[in-house]
Parts: sequence; structure tokens; C-alpha cells
Amino acid sequence: MKKAVIFDLDGTLSDSIHSIKYSGDKALEAFGYGPFTLEQYKYFVGDGAAALVRRALQAGGDQELVHFQEAYARYREVFRENCMYRVKPYEGIQELLAFLKDQEVKTAVLSNKPHAETENVVETLFGKDYFDVIRGQTEDVALKPSPEGVYRILEQLGLGAADVLYLGDTATDMQTGRSAGAFTVGALWGFREKEELIQGGAEALVEYPLELLRYV
Repeated sequence: MKKAVIFDLDGTLSDSIHSIKYSGDKALEAFGYGPFTLEQYKYFVGDGAAALVRRALQAGGDQELVHFQEAYARYREVFRENCMYRVKPYEGIQELLAFLKDQEVKTAVLSNKPHAETENVVETLFGKDYFDVIRGQTEDVALKPSPEGVYRILEQLGLGAADVLYLGDTATDMQTGRSAGAFTVGALWGFREKEELIQGGAEALVEYPLELLRYV
């Protein structure tokens, strides 16, 4: 039995695409870009806020990223105030987490969302101190797909990679988990398609949260 599960946040634990779209559109409208569709934002996300802004600007026509610095600062400002806009846990997530707690399986969150907003979302949805470790984007740890964030979590939990299952919804997540040596599972209810998860290296795929229990 695995001793811990590390979860991605956006598209895995939380259905947060509306907050991302709202913040992105609000930030970029000042520069004449957007609004973009929910489907577009599902592919803008996953590699941190800076990458999201770059992708949105380029989709809007700013190929040279002339407005990047201003737009990125604006996005961070708007998102800080609106990171909980229409955010909710995916159906079945609460039940999965409750079962893991009952079995004394430790839980952690690893997100490329800025750390303060990661904590805000997780603690608002699930309560303070519900997860054993929460890690969002910080300056001292490389973003996913670097496995560094997983290593930090393992160190905090006192576990090895073989003890851990990693669950996420993008190729970035699959590469992160595999690079760290964790058993890596793709969530099919998230932002990306099955084919991307397979190509990213998913060792298993689950269609709904409680299905994860067969691998824990």
C-alpha cells in the first residue's frame, strides 16, 4: 500500500478553470487581447502563471511578447483577488480524500500556481491543515516538470519515491511524477486529453477519483 498521494491542484483536485479564465481575460483586456475560451485556457495552464500569460498573449497576436511584463504583473494582481472565483472540488474528490485519511495515507498538493494562491484555494476548499504538505510555486524550487517539488515533499514526509502515488491531469504532471520515481496516474476528468497523458508517461489512467484506490 502506498504511504502518500501527491495531488496536482488545478484540473485534478479543483475545477478552477473559471477563475483562471476570469483573471486572464481581466488582466489582458487592458492590452487589447481576449477574451479567450475555456478550452483555450485549459491549454494555457499547467506550467505556471508566467507561461499562461505568454501563451495567452501569443494566442492574441503578441508573438514578440511586447506586453509580457506588464500583463504578467496585472495577471498576478487580478488572480490574487479572484483565485476562488467559481472554484469547486471535482465530484468524488472529497470521498477519495476521506478514505485516504481513514487509511492514514498522507496527502500532499504540488501546484505550479503561486504558493499563496495554492494555499488559499486548498484551505478554502478542504480546510486548514487538511493536507500534510502544500507546495505552490516559489522562487527557490523549480516549476514542474522538474521533480524538485516532489523531492521536497518526500523529504518533509520522510518517505521515498516508491512509497508515493502522484496524480495529475497534464503531460507536465506525468513527466514530474515519473522523473521523481513515483507511481504516476493521469486524471481523465481534468483539463487535458487521454492521449496527452499517455504520451506524457502515465502508468495508469482513472476516470473518476475513487478509481484511484485500486492503485493506492
